[in-house]
Amino acid sequence: MTQDSIPPDSMIVVCPTCTTSNRVPTQRLGAGGTCGKCRNPLFAAAPITLTAANFDAHAGKSDLPLLVDFWASWCGPCLQMAPAFSAAAAQLEPEMRLGKLDTEAESEIAGRYAIRSIPTLILIRKGREIARQSGAMPVSAIVSWARQAARG
Repeated sequence: MTQDSIPPDSMIVVCPTCTTSNRVPTQRLGAGGTCGKCRNPLFAAAPITLTAANFDAHAGKSDLPLLVDFWASWCGPCLQMAPAFSAAAAQLEPEMRLGKLDTEAESEIAGRYAIRSIPTLILIRKGREIARQSGAMPVSAIVSWARQAARG
């Protein structure tokens, strides 16, 4: 399915389980929906785990912006922000997908985005970085920053 063949009132949403691209009517995004291939929910109000196997599908194929938390297990501020990032997913889905990328396990992707400090949040739309913010934030700041960055 090419981007040109998608009706203007539909969006491509990548399944968080099997990375299949699903066409979803825009007005039905809030209803959630299930993947046409694996039948799992398209939204779970929780961040997905991003890996080399699924990152490019979520970052480049989906019409939803992808908010990525670049983190590491040894990083105190990352661990402190993790519950806030999870809570932000419940507020930001389905307007965007939230994902966590372990910079130690996925160093190639972290290098591609020149991650120099963590935690770092990057908002990606159609494979392109549109905003970046470093440092731990509370849930209200994550939600506010992400919404403003997605508009701008």
